[in-house]
Amino acid sequence: MADTPVVYWDASAVLSALFSDSHSQSAKKWADINGLHLISTFAYAEVCAVIARMIREKVLPKKGAKAAFEILEKGPWRKIAVHPEWQMMRSLSAKWPLRSADLWHLTAAKSLVNELPELAVLTFDKRLQAAAKRTGTRTAETEVTSIG
Repeated sequence: MADTPVVYWDASAVLSALFSDSHSQSAKKWADINGLHLISTFAYAEVCAVIARMIREKVLPKKGAKAAFEILEKGPWRKIAVHPEWQMMRSLSAKWPLRSADLWHLTAAKSLVNELPELAVLTFDKRLQAAAKRTGTRTAETEVTSIG
C-alpha cells in the first residue's frame, strides 16, 4: 500500500467537499485521487450535525441536505471506527492548544499511522494542520506536490 495515498479526512475537509467554500477545489481534487480515503465515525457525526443544523436554520433546503447526505454516503470515504490512544491524547493536549474535536482527530490520525505509515491528514483547520505538522504527522497539504 506504500504507493497508494492514504488520506484521513477531518470534518472540515469533508464539508468542503460537500459545500462550496474557499477550500472546495482542493477537497474535490483530493476526492478524485485514487487512494484510500478514511472518515472516522467522529468526523461523520460532525458532518451530520452541521447538515442538520443547516436544515434547522433554513440555510439549506431539504433537497440540498438530501444531496449532501447522498454524497457523504457515496463519496470516496471508507468509514472507520478509530480508537485514539488515551495516553497520546493526554500528551498532545498538554502540547497543543486544540479544540477537543481537533485533538481527537490528531490523536486518531497519529494512532492510525502505526498501521498506515503513509497516512496524511486532510484538514482545512489551521490549528490542527499546524499541530499535525509539528508532531511529525503528514498532512495532505504537504503531500499535494508529490501526488497531484
